[in-house]
Amino acid sequence: MKNILVIFGGCSSEYAISLQSARAVAAAMDSRRYAPVMVGITRSGRWLHYAGPLSRLDDDSWHQSCCVPCAVSPDRGSGKLLLLEGPRPYIRYDAAFPILHGKNGEDGTVQGLLELCGAPIIGCGTLSSALCMDKDRAHALARLAGIRVPESAVFSLGAAEPEIAAAAERLGYPLFVKPVRAGSSFGVSRVASPEQLSAALRLAFENDSEIILEEAIPGFEVGCAVLGCGDDLTVGEVDEIELSQGFFDFEEKYTLKTSAIHCPARISAEKADEIKEAARRIYRALDCRVFARVDMFLTPDGGIVFNEVNTIPGFTSHSRYPNMMKAAGLEFSELITELIELGARS
Repeated sequence: MKNILVIFGGCSSEYAISLQSARAVAAAMDSRRYAPVMVGITRSGRWLHYAGPLSRLDDDSWHQSCCVPCAVSPDRGSGKLLLLEGPRPYIRYDAAFPILHGKNGEDGTVQGLLELCGAPIIGCGTLSSALCMDKDRAHALARLAGIRVPESAVFSLGAAEPEIAAAAERLGYPLFVKPVRAGSSFGVSRVASPEQLSAALRLAFENDSEIILEEAIPGFEVGCAVLGCGDDLTVGEVDEIELSQGFFDFEEKYTLKTSAIHCPARISAEKADEIKEAARRIYRALDCRVFARVDMFLTPDGGIVFNEVNTIPGFTSHSRYPNMMKAAGLEFSELITELIELGARS
């Protein structure tokens, strides 16, 4: 029996989604082979070992009882979760599964801590996590790998607004204003005219000290679930996001009020294979390992344009990554087993 640290919550605007994903992953683990050791990080940043029912993650009451303050032992290779109160000094673990979305978890911070401890990580490492969270640097590496990326301009907090406005004019309207480092479309705005630019800049800078202006790519978004390391990669069925209005913002991602996700995507088999190959190239270029979701745009003329990589995509009941793998024949519980085994040995 392997003990698997399931790290969830975190100081992130995506805290609530992390709880949903962690509950689903822990519940899907093969109880004959794995025991989840739940480690929750509160919104304020406290690390707690949680030993209560998974159902209390649903309403965020998990941290009110059945908790002990904890810390991962920094002693390299010790594999100990230190319990800072109570008679039991520690719990041994075999691998760590960070299920932390957005900043302070998906961006390489927690991965760096785990690598320092010598803990096998079920997911991407420090470098790839940091690169994929940074839209500007991820695009630069994808471009070097021969993948088309949106035209863009990056600005730091304090940049003169007339300078930003001039860059927006060069890119052309409509365009997108995004924080360079944020997840789930937080702080992202579609800007249709110069009059909307100032509000979009304020919103983006609330989420990061750098923002990126990107040209709007015509067509629709497609995604690939990638599993594996190095040259041994499995890619799930390509999915397609159908929008009736606006863009795929945070609300749409988790409610699908006015949009739909088609899996498999409504495209030819040949184009799907082309998209999968682009996903493999991007995954390798950004040093991804174990799993990640690669998002791209498919233009009306059949062009493929890189959007972003999610190194810890959602694992909720309607999340794209597990549904793409399911369409390729890998059920959710089987997928979790594959991820654990791959992460524990690589």
